[in-house]
Amino acid sequence: MKLWAGRFQNDTSALMDDFNSSIAVDSRMYKQDIQGSIAHAKMLAKCGIITAAEGTEICEGLMSILNDLRNGAAALSVDAEDVHMNVEALLIQRIGEAGKRLHTARSRNDQVALDVRMYLRDAAEEISALLEALQSELLDVAEANVDVILPGYTHMQRAQPISFAHHLLAYCEMFSRDAERIGEAKKRINVMPLGAGALAGTTYPIDREYVAKELGFDAVCLNSIDAVSDRDFVLEFGFDLSLVMMHLSRFSEEIILWSTTEFGFITLDDAYSTGSSIMPQKKNPDAAELVRGKTGRVFGDLMGLLTMMKGLPLAYNKDMQEDKELVFDSLDTVAMCLRVFTDMLKTMKVNKGAMLQATLDGFLNATDLADYLVTKGESFRNAHEIVGRIVVACEKQGKRISDMPLEVLRESSPLVEPDVYEAISIENCVSRRKTSGGTAFDEVRKQLARLRGTSIENGKEI
Repeated sequence: MKLWAGRFQNDTSALMDDFNSSIAVDSRMYKQDIQGSIAHAKMLAKCGIITAAEGTEICEGLMSILNDLRNGAAALSVDAEDVHMNVEALLIQRIGEAGKRLHTARSRNDQVALDVRMYLRDAAEEISALLEALQSELLDVAEANVDVILPGYTHMQRAQPISFAHHLLAYCEMFSRDAERIGEAKKRINVMPLGAGALAGTTYPIDREYVAKELGFDAVCLNSIDAVSDRDFVLEFGFDLSLVMMHLSRFSEEIILWSTTEFGFITLDDAYSTGSSIMPQKKNPDAAELVRGKTGRVFGDLMGLLTMMKGLPLAYNKDMQEDKELVFDSLDTVAMCLRVFTDMLKTMKVNKGAMLQATLDGFLNATDLADYLVTKGESFRNAHEIVGRIVVACEKQGKRISDMPLEVLRESSPLVEPDVYEAISIENCVSRRKTSGGTAFDEVRKQLARLRGTSIENGKEI
């Protein structure tokens, strides 16, 4: 018999039972549900709402259920609708009448809000740890490739030469912001709703602050209606996960491009590639492609969450049962993608020669030639026009700027001197960009040190 069956004269249909049940999704919260119930029972006993003996019996019964669920000696039943009713039903089976006192001064509305907050609080820690592992791997790869030069792109056109490490550290900055956002979201997750009841609070003399302290919450929700109807923290977490995936997807797109024959900048390990069922020569970057593809799935989960909440009146509505399936799917997807992506980077081979060779074509040193003319006294706008004409002449002759004879370059500007070739060498194009956050090798080392939490002076660790 259902624990809420007193008001009903007829059984719900089997179809409705299946439709209404959420145990297949929320069963993963059994640990949080039991932990919350133990803290609630302790509070009830402390406040004299139940006896100390009943409180002890309930807590011991809940601990036995937790241990049995962990080791497989007990299982949750689809007949009990959700994880909350399952745990309470198991408790009543084990300890009898005392178990029926557990639900005093609470509702499933504030109970589920509690469980979700506790679960996402743990999930935020997991994602933060995975982001930290990814950043650590990125820093290792970057540190090994500070002096490696590759073309930087804008509009997918070769633009200027940069340090490969500098490029990687741009993603490290993105993932740092992701970790920061998740840390900030955790602060808003870590507010306790229990004690709000169904929506109006409770007539019992409970101690919400005691429960919050027992469960490690920073504060309690200060409006009982908001406590049970708020899912902003789920939406925020879903958005943060979507941003993580967006960054992974951008990175995946570059991994996919770099691994093509046309680019050849990197080679992915066999462990993170797949083959073709028909073409024997193929080695496909499926790990990166799947990360890119699964990004749409996480975006879809976020849109589902937003759409679910957009028209709900206060307070709790059954629609909100759908939040867990969506956010859990996002969480699982992001966690798997972070693990795979980190290991893919760890096994990736960097083809330094191919990267450097690619900087020689496409006039990546054109800006540096314009800057050279400025140092000789020309205005930048005039220098820009002069170099543009030089590039056109080079294209017509099938030459690089550095291949043009000095006398030809001087025809475009008498300011050009023999030192021009050194000024526009690819290495100098990179090493002279010493502004804070720039791609100069020493600046990249400073970025590395900052991201590792160390300090350097003149490019050396101190």
